[in-house]
Amino acid sequence: MYSRILVGTDGSETAARAVERAVELAKAVGATVTIASAGLTERAENIVEEAAARHSSKGVPIHTKTLDGDAATALVDEAADGYDLLVVGNKGMVGASRFLVGSVPNKVSHHAPCALLIVHTT
Repeated sequence: MYSRILVGTDGSETAARAVERAVELAKAVGATVTIASAGLTERAENIVEEAAARHSSKGVPIHTKTLDGDAATALVDEAADGYDLLVVGNKGMVGASRFLVGSVPNKVSHHAPCALLIVHTT
């Protein structure tokens, strides 16, 4: 079914729920998980390392990756590199910015090169 799962996180509580779901699914199907975050390198590295540490005892091979560019484009581009499933949370930006520039889940849903799981996190 799935052997390589990519999950995006921005370090928020809602994104943590998407990571949790990705790890649960990976465990159930015997897949690996790559936890990815886009943005400033040092901040993104901290985010993915903390997320990986939270799930290190779950028996799932977890990799981390920081991505350049805006989150939606970076996740779509990375997912095209042989991932079977891309996982994101349904909650993106809040307030007016969500309507002006769009949410990551919305953008990803139109361009994902693989199966997509949008986790209801709110």
